[in-house]
Amino acid sequence: MAKGLQGFSWTMLLLFCAIQELGAWAMRTAVEGAGLGQPGDPALLAGGRVKRGWVWNQFFVVEEYTGTEPLYVGKIHSDSDEGDGSIKYTISGEGAGTIFLIDEITGDIHATERLDREQKTFYTLRAQARDRQTDQLLEPESEFIIKVQDINDSEPRFLEGPYIGSVAELSPIGTSVMQVMASDADDPTYGSSARVVYSVLEGEQHFTVDSKTGVIRTAVADLDRETQDRYEVVIRATDMAGQLGGLSGSTTVTIVVTDVNDNPPRFPQKMYQFSIVETAPVGTAIGRVKAEDSDVGENTDMTYQVKDEEGVEMFKVTTDSNTQEAVITVQKPLDYESKKVHTVVVEALNKFVDPRFVDLGTFRDQTIVRVSVLDVDEPPEFRPPSNLMEVQEDAHVGSVVGVVTALDPDTANHPVRYAIDRSTDAERIFDIDANTGAIVTGKVLDRETAGWHNITVLAMEADNHSQVSRASLRIRILDVNDNPPELATPYEAAVCEDAKPGQLIQTISVVDRDEPQSGHRFYFTLAPEATNNHHFSLLDVKDNTAAVHTQRMGFNRQEQDVYLLPILVVDSGPPALSSTGTLTIRICGCDSNGAIQSCNSTAYVVSATLSPGALIALLVCVLILVVLVLLILTLKRHHKSHLTSEDDEDMRDNVIKYNDEGGGEQDTEAYDMSALRSLYDFSEIKGGSGGGGPGEGGLGGNPASELHALPQWVQSPDLDFSVFRDYICRKVEQADEDLSVPPYDSFQTYAFEGSDSPVPSLSSINTWSSGSEQDFSYLGGWGPRFRQLAALYAGRRGEEDSEES
Repeated sequence: MAKGLQGFSWTMLLLFCAIQELGAWAMRTAVEGAGLGQPGDPALLAGGRVKRGWVWNQFFVVEEYTGTEPLYVGKIHSDSDEGDGSIKYTISGEGAGTIFLIDEITGDIHATERLDREQKTFYTLRAQARDRQTDQLLEPESEFIIKVQDINDSEPRFLEGPYIGSVAELSPIGTSVMQVMASDADDPTYGSSARVVYSVLEGEQHFTVDSKTGVIRTAVADLDRETQDRYEVVIRATDMAGQLGGLSGSTTVTIVVTDVNDNPPRFPQKMYQFSIVETAPVGTAIGRVKAEDSDVGENTDMTYQVKDEEGVEMFKVTTDSNTQEAVITVQKPLDYESKKVHTVVVEALNKFVDPRFVDLGTFRDQTIVRVSVLDVDEPPEFRPPSNLMEVQEDAHVGSVVGVVTALDPDTANHPVRYAIDRSTDAERIFDIDANTGAIVTGKVLDRETAGWHNITVLAMEADNHSQVSRASLRIRILDVNDNPPELATPYEAAVCEDAKPGQLIQTISVVDRDEPQSGHRFYFTLAPEATNNHHFSLLDVKDNTAAVHTQRMGFNRQEQDVYLLPILVVDSGPPALSSTGTLTIRICGCDSNGAIQSCNSTAYVVSATLSPGALIALLVCVLILVVLVLLILTLKRHHKSHLTSEDDEDMRDNVIKYNDEGGGEQDTEAYDMSALRSLYDFSEIKGGSGGGGPGEGGLGGNPASELHALPQWVQSPDLDFSVFRDYICRKVEQADEDLSVPPYDSFQTYAFEGSDSPVPSLSSINTWSSGSEQDFSYLGGWGPRFRQLAALYAGRRGEEDSEES
């Protein structure tokens, strides 16, 4: 075939050469002259035309020449060339000297390289004819074109591949899938080298292709995505209009079969089983079921619903949009004791149904779901669930308000115990019987203090207190008539001295803390102690108010400026209760228009004469005076308490204080010595000494005898200290019982020595015995203040010495 093409090319080349020679001959006959002369040259013809010197038009060269010798392209020649070699031919431009070579003498042009029209279709060159000796141009430089002649050397190519198309399943025959296009690099204007036709090499059982347009269509109507979801189709493109010897190219087209909703949903199982405890709260998911659908995408979107009445009441089915599963949840509380097994019919149906395929059958399916309820230990349940009780407010403590009942719903039916949540009844107003559930009053009720009580009652199994349930209980306190009506405010009225009879003074209204169901109805009358009243009258208006009017002509506030009018108010009961209120009526002076000018009440005077600024100043002064009085009283009380504390301390220690100094031994009138001697009976002491000695006649002797009669602090069994003992015990008891007296850390001492003290007297004047050998002569050296004392003891010493002798 290549040899045939090569021979064809050379034949065409010979034909071209012949045509060129024929054209050159025609040109030489029509145009004269070498074209080298200038204007005015004798070579110009009579008609004004210049003879062309160049003899050529354009050249053609066949592409893809495979010969060993350079390919002859053409010849340039000047008619001034006489063949003696004096003219030198040259070319310049595209490919000159490389692709195209020229014989300088003959002007023959040859192509030295293999040309490809698909890369370059023509070359533009310029030709020159020069004198070989002078190198001057003999002809003007002229441009010429060498065209590359096309041959069918390029096969069709699919430049936009790879191709991927799609078609819906079950599409009718002839449905367009997509279009493919092949391009041929050969010259479309020359021959049939670029005329392409299409055909199917593989996949012709399911698809066809239009030979001219390249449109691929379905060849069958039963394409099923679920059977085969893609096809690989090979398309061939052939040039030369498909004739023998044409070149071809092919491409693979991937055709994806898209889904349509032609398959209904189907449950893999006809029955599903789930279990759930009876205490599961509403909304708990029991399980999931899913219907399978062979389709894909939105054609698998489904909705689920419960079809049977029992299932609709107890359970709810929702669709999980992500997994397309049916989620079964609890819609009402379950009870094992009532029903142990529930049967639910669940239906699945496609959300999007294609009306073109409704004749294929129903696009829905059903399955049965069995739900088993598991028994658990449940807390007691309150029955009936009433949460309102009523009780009269005058009910005695321990009265029954009502009874709550709770039962164990389990089959074991355990006994129930009751209690009140004390956080809701902190004051323990109510109690409950733990066994019967009877609620009783624990305290006296008062509707006016609290008309409603909200408590929480607990019910629990007797043997398992963790199983507990709660119920809120509202207790309403019913009203009884236990509060008498009272005047709304402490009414005060003012009446002018010149008031006329029948003038309205005050309208009286009352308040009652009770709330009878039929509403309030009050009755007004003057109290019995006001029956002799001739000044004012009381009128019951019948709307729970009363009006007070004057009954006489004029008043004299000099005689009486204030009247107290007792008013008796009675309610409608039962039982009817009453109270008496007092209306204070003041007699005031008024002007001609009836405006009050002055009353004996300070309020009227102040309000009429003092400005707000003066009132504030007056109040500030009163406040300052009150503060000063309180301060003075506080200081006095503090001073008095200080003195009292000192007196108390003196009373505790039993000490008499003197802040002045006596006059010595000569002063016998400054102090009453009987206060020190009154605690002892000196006659008994002297009687104990035998009744002899000086001083026996009494205490009226000399000073020495008086000193001798003083008691000596020596324990004697004849002394009776019971009086002091009783006194001390009484004081101790009083101190222990008086809680207002703070404790003291000091021990109270008294001027006597105990009867059983083992310690002898510490006094240095222990001269009770007549045999004392004490020497008091040293007292003489103590100065004039002790001179009398020294004389007394010196005289006594002399008497004792004489008695001994």
